[in-house]
Parts: sequence; C-alpha cells; structure tokens
Amino acid sequence: MRNRKLLPVLTVATIVFAIVMYMAFYFVFIDFFVDLWWFKSLNFEVYFWLKTLYRFIFSGFVTLFFFLVFLIHFWIASRYLGLNPSDETLMDDKKRRSFQLLADGFVSGSAKIYIPVSLILAVMIAIPFYQQWNQALLYFFGNSSGIIDPIYGNDVSFYMFQYPMYLLIQKELLITAGLALMATGLLYWLEHHFLPHQSKEIPLGAKIHLSILFIFFMLFVIWGFLLERFALLYADNNEPVFFGPGFIELRYQLPLIWLTIIAIIAITISVVFYVISNKHRSKAPSLIATISFVTLLALRHFHTIPEFIETLIVKPNFSHIEASGMRDNIDATLAAYDLNKINVIDFKVNIDASKDIETWSTQKHFENIPVWDREFLLDSYTQLQGIRPYYGFPDVNEDRYFINGHHQQVNLAAREINIEKLPKEAQNWENMHLRYTHGYGAVISPAAQDAAIPIVWYLRDLNMTSNMGFSVKYPDIYYGKGKYNYAIVPNILASQEISGTTANETQDYQGNSGIPISSYFRKLLLSTYVQDEKVFLSPNITKESKLLIRRNIDERISTLTPFLHLDKDPYLVVGKERLYWIQDAYTLSNFYPVSKPADDDYLDGKQEFNYIRNSVKIVVDAYDGHVDFYICDPKDPIINAYSRAYPGVFKNLAEMPDELLQHLRYPRDLFYMQMKIYAKYHQNNPDLFYEQAETWDYASVAHELVLPYFITMDFDHCNDEEEFVMINPMTPIKRENLSMIGVATTLDDKSCDHSYKPGVTVFKFPKAVQVNGPSQVNALIDQNPEIAAQFTLWNQQGSEVKKGRMVILPMGNSILYVQPIYMLATQTKIPELARVIVSIGNQVVMDKTIQNALQRLKALFINGSNASPTGTSTTEEK
Repeated sequence: MRNRKLLPVLTVATIVFAIVMYMAFYFVFIDFFVDLWWFKSLNFEVYFWLKTLYRFIFSGFVTLFFFLVFLIHFWIASRYLGLNPSDETLMDDKKRRSFQLLADGFVSGSAKIYIPVSLILAVMIAIPFYQQWNQALLYFFGNSSGIIDPIYGNDVSFYMFQYPMYLLIQKELLITAGLALMATGLLYWLEHHFLPHQSKEIPLGAKIHLSILFIFFMLFVIWGFLLERFALLYADNNEPVFFGPGFIELRYQLPLIWLTIIAIIAITISVVFYVISNKHRSKAPSLIATISFVTLLALRHFHTIPEFIETLIVKPNFSHIEASGMRDNIDATLAAYDLNKINVIDFKVNIDASKDIETWSTQKHFENIPVWDREFLLDSYTQLQGIRPYYGFPDVNEDRYFINGHHQQVNLAAREINIEKLPKEAQNWENMHLRYTHGYGAVISPAAQDAAIPIVWYLRDLNMTSNMGFSVKYPDIYYGKGKYNYAIVPNILASQEISGTTANETQDYQGNSGIPISSYFRKLLLSTYVQDEKVFLSPNITKESKLLIRRNIDERISTLTPFLHLDKDPYLVVGKERLYWIQDAYTLSNFYPVSKPADDDYLDGKQEFNYIRNSVKIVVDAYDGHVDFYICDPKDPIINAYSRAYPGVFKNLAEMPDELLQHLRYPRDLFYMQMKIYAKYHQNNPDLFYEQAETWDYASVAHELVLPYFITMDFDHCNDEEEFVMINPMTPIKRENLSMIGVATTLDDKSCDHSYKPGVTVFKFPKAVQVNGPSQVNALIDQNPEIAAQFTLWNQQGSEVKKGRMVILPMGNSILYVQPIYMLATQTKIPELARVIVSIGNQVVMDKTIQNALQRLKALFINGSNASPTGTSTTEEK
C-alpha cells in the first residue's frame, strides 16, 4: 500500500530527473564538446580552456563571496546575538530548559532556511558579473595608457578598465548590504518576538551587528557618490555646443556631491551613536543630517538654480567661461578617435591648371584613376562570371596588385556558393551538405580602362591562372561572406561534387580545420548538435570526413573573439596558394573621459562608444578556415590587455606573410566615422569651436553622399611608388563648395616598403578661393549642352545612362574631377563604360579616355575661347 502511494511521487521525480538530464546534455554537454573540438581544430585549444577557466573562476569566486556574506550574517544573527533571556528565565530551571529547547529548534530550523536563501541571493546578485566577465579581464590585465584626464588627473585606463567594474561592484555591494541589513534585522525581530521569555531590550551584540551592517551600507552609498563625480565627465548637458563637464557641473554639481557625502557621514555617525549609546541619546542630529541630505539631493535635481547660474553667469560670456570645457572636449575626442596626428596641408589652388595637367598627363601610371565603380560591377560579375547558377558574388572589393611592373588598382570578387539559387527540387540534404559545399575562385578586373570597349579581365572563369601573374593552387572557397550551411567533407559523394574546371572533377578537401567525425559517438553528438539525424545515418560519411561549421567569416571570428567589433567590409586577397579574407577589427570603449560619443550605426550593429582603435587585422583562410589575429596598433591599451589575458592568440604584425601585408588598407568605415567627427573637431581653438564657422559636412551629389573611395596613385612620396589611399571630400556645412580632401594611407614614406603605417592627411583649401564641390561640378555637366544632347541621344537608343561615382583628386595645385558614364541595356542591365567626364575649375570635357580629356582641358586653359568646345565632338558619338 505504501509503495502504491510512493509510485506517483517516484514517477514525477523520474520525469523531472530525465528532463533535467536532457537539458544538461543538450544545452551544456553538447555545446561544450563541440566548441572544444572546433577550437582544437583551429589550434586554439589553450585559448578555449583559458576562456572557460576565466569565466568559471571569476563567476564562481563572485558567487562564493556573496554566499559567504549572506551566510555569515545569518549565522551570526541566528546563533549568537539574538538570544537575550531575562534573569527570571535563567533562574527558573523549567523556564530555562523550555527556552533552550525552543532556541535550539529555532537555530537549527533557521539554518535549513538561510543556507538555500543565501545561495539564491548570491546567484541573483552575481548574475551581472556573469554577463560582464570580459570587462573583468580588462580590469585585471589592463595597464596604464600614459594619458591623463584633465579634470581629476587619472590615467584614462582607469575609466576604461577600472571605473566600469567599480560601478558594477558598488551597485551589487550596496544591494547586498541592504538585503543583509533587512534580512538580519528581520531575523533578530523574529527571534525577539517569537522566542518566549525574552527581555524587551535588544541585546548590545545585536545592535553592534546591525550597526556594522548599516555602516557598510552607508559606506557603499558614499562610494557611489564618489564614483558619481566621474560621471560628470560624460555629461551631455552642454550639447550641442560641446560634450563633457562645464561650469555648472564643476562649480555647482561637484560641490553638491561633496556636501552630500558629508551629510551621509553625519547621518551614519548620528544613527550609530543613537542606537548603541544608552546616554545622551537624541534624534535631533540624525534628523538634521537627514534633512540636509534630502535638501542637497533636491538641489541637485532642482533645475531652477543651474538655469539661473547659466542665464546670469555662463551665457553672457560663454566662450570665455566654458573655454576650458571645450578645450578638454576637443583634446579628448581627437585622442579617443585617433585624430590628433592628422597632417594638415594648406592647399594652394592655381587658377591656370595647364602646368598641372601637363605634369599629370605625362605621369607614368596615370591610368590608375578608378572609373569602374564596384556598385556597377556587381551585375556584370554576376551575369558574365557567375558561370553556374549556384555561384554568386556577395560584393565587389578594391585592392592593388603588382601588375605590368607597377601597382595597379583592381576590382575583385569571390565566387561563393549560393545554394538558394538551385532549383527547389535540387535543394536536398545530400546536395546542400555533401555536394555543393563551396565556392570556387575569384574574378579580377582593372579599376581603370578606356571607355566604349568591353570590360577587361585580369582573372576570369574557373581557370585560376592568367597571364597577369595570378595562379591559385587551392581556389576552393569553403569560408566566405555568404550564408553558409554546415558541410561534411570529404565524403563518398565527393567524386560527384561540382567544382573546378570540369563538372565531375574529384576535389577532396585537404584542409586542417573542421571537426573530425571519427567515431559513432562523435557522429551521434554532432548529429544532435546540428539537429539533423541524417548526419548519423548517412552512409556517405567516412572516418576521414570533417564537419565544417561557422563558415561565415563574421560568425567565425565573433565566436572566437566576441570582444572584437568587426568592420562591415571584409575583403578578398588572392595569394599564390590560396584565397584569403582580411577583416578589420576594432576595440571600443564607452568610458573614455570627456570624449564625444559616436552617434551613428557603425561596425557590426548599433554600438555605444566614444573610443575606437583599429587594433587588429584578422586573416581567414578561405580554403580551410584557419584564423590568424595580428595586432596592428600596439599602443592600444585594450588589445594589449586581451593579449596578456590570452597569450599566443594575437601575433605581431611583423609575423604576417608579405603577400598579405602588402594588401592591408585603411578601413573604409573607420575613415568615414573619423572624418565625420573631425568635421567639427578640427576647429581646435575654443573660440572657433564655439563659433562653428568652419564646420564641414560630407559632399553630396543629387542628395547622395560622396562616401570615401580608394585610389592608387603616386603622390611623389616614395620614388614613383604608388600609394593605395582613400579619398574623402567635404564641403562647408549647408554649402556646396569644397573645403577639404582627406587622404588616408598606409604607406610608410620613410621606409617605403610594405610595413603598415596608417595615417591621414587633410588638404585644406583657402577660404578666399572658390573650389567647386561635386554637386557644383555635376551642375556644370548637366548644363553643358553637348553632353546633355549626347545623354538624350543614348537614352533614346534602348539604353539608360547612369553617372558613376565622382572621383575628386588633388593634382599638383589643382583639383581634378573624374566621373564615369555608364550605359545600361534595358534588357540585360549589364553596364558598359561609355565615356569619362573630366573637369578642372569650371571646364568640363567628355571623352573616351582620361588622357584625351586632359589634353583637351589643357588646350582650353591655354587657348581659352579659341580652343575646341567643351563636351564631345560629333565624331565621338556612338
């Protein structure tokens, strides 16, 4: 009978146990082992164990600490200090034994409660520490940066490493002290009221214990206000003029914080004295201190007084009173965004550009001006070089390669696999995971060429060799930008795999990465991990097969190093043996003192930060997925902290192979963001900064921003050595004329080799001279009657005329504007480079080649009105 009653209980317990074990197996056991095998396949096994060790040690220590805090106080309250029997009870043997029996029961019974309660409270308090254990690594492994904040004199590393952890610790300790105080006080109250024969007076020990808890609570409150001083460094009350603390924050808010701290100390002393002392007790000191505290808090949140100070003192003499605040904001922002080493050159503009045209038109490698935009090339690549329906090009990149005796700018794209392009009936498990497993090769075309001729190819089709010096031994692309499923290679169906130059060429995977499927246990585990039983049941998987997962390079890198933030534009490099992806990675912080936060959606999603460094270059092997991390900014304190925490993960940039080192570039997204910040903060004088008379904005054409673009050109820095630079033109805010051209380069003009030395040069134009912006040049083009007539003619011949990106380039003491003109067939939409428009000053010429256009421009400057008319001649009409 008893067994029948226990049967439902045992059944429920068995079911609960099975569910718990299944969840532990599915969510912990499988993920742990698959991650371990995956990290091991990439030679990051030590790094995996370090990450795991750091996380569990830190999380476990924090949980144990808070558990012991609660446990010790509950234990003290229940065992020692709460029992205060009267003398009558102690003298009466019966009452004494009754009291002792109840007291022992209370103590032993409460122990069964406060131990699990302590554990639950400890876990709840420690949860934020579990989520921010990466910040703890920076706290323990971060070093000083050598830069001092101007307000409090601390090293900025204190704000980026220690300050966030102190905020978290103070908050959690304050909550802990408050909970311990309330719970202990409740325990004393229960003991005092539920145990019989207790004296009415609370024992001195209990008072001391509660007083100590109260003192700790108030100390953590004081610590919070001390930390709040540093929060003034991130005040945005003075926006949009400047960011950071100003007169009100430093002369009104900061003194109130100190006065508040004094009031809290007074409250603590008066309350503790009142509780413990038996003589001269008075509530007046505590009441006065509390009223003072509340008044000070009210003053801090009462806006009338600060507004009154601002109206009477600050605004009448703003530029003088807030000069130091603006100066601090300028200096901090320029340092935080790595803008304090920009080389500024005052550019003198010649009205007569004939000499500059003569010099540049005879330059040895002038053909590097890019007239093929990557946006227009994507359709051409897809339609002309997709070859097969399951191949695609996610995007087109720019780079430079040593071709025909010099560095030449090219466009290139990886031919990646795209299973979604297969017919629906072909999208079965074997095709998706065993046959169609990877892309193949790349295409390369010059960024510059003459108009009205078919596109030129430097590398094309599925034959990965060309007479331009390109030859790739392993052109297979198992890892790329696309949306990749897991793949299992090699396998029995590999002989039917579609890749290479022939349809049924055998392509056994020879990469080192991938998780080996070497046993039935692994088969079962990996089948469960990918949630597909076919992995376990398929007869086409052998003991040599490997499971390839996380094949998207962003996902791959983010899984390895989630603390790095990735650039949106990884790019392909064609090596001698393989294809590689180079990914720029950033370290960010939102705690750089007095620096203005970025206000755009940059990088890999919405990020809040006011400090950024392109500190790491990441190389991913497109064939076997191996990942290498190279530190390219050894001065960045954040990446140095991670490098110390994870020895062996990050390499020095000097260790990068030369064939990859020569293809490093300045990140486009970083340059865009830096120039947006610099557009305001280049005015580094507080008076000019306050006036904002020289604030810049991005140049635009037809309401579209002219974003930074790459160009390969000899700027006479290194004996005819071309530089791969990025150009960024800007105009005055709400004006169309050109104010500056920013040039970002990676060339070391001292060593003139492939060593990576990023830098930015800004060419500022004089205020007294009109320099046309791109929209003004675009208006000159539209106003030219012969060009307009030619466009009208082309649009009537079954084609659509499109203007490409306008290239703006400093040329000697002149500004050169080049804009490609494309024609798109209405049916195929494959663009053709039809003409090139070249402009200097107010002169505009359209021709088939840049060289011819420059010669005609030169004639216009020399001969004036006697020169041939601007635009296209009738012999050029198509």
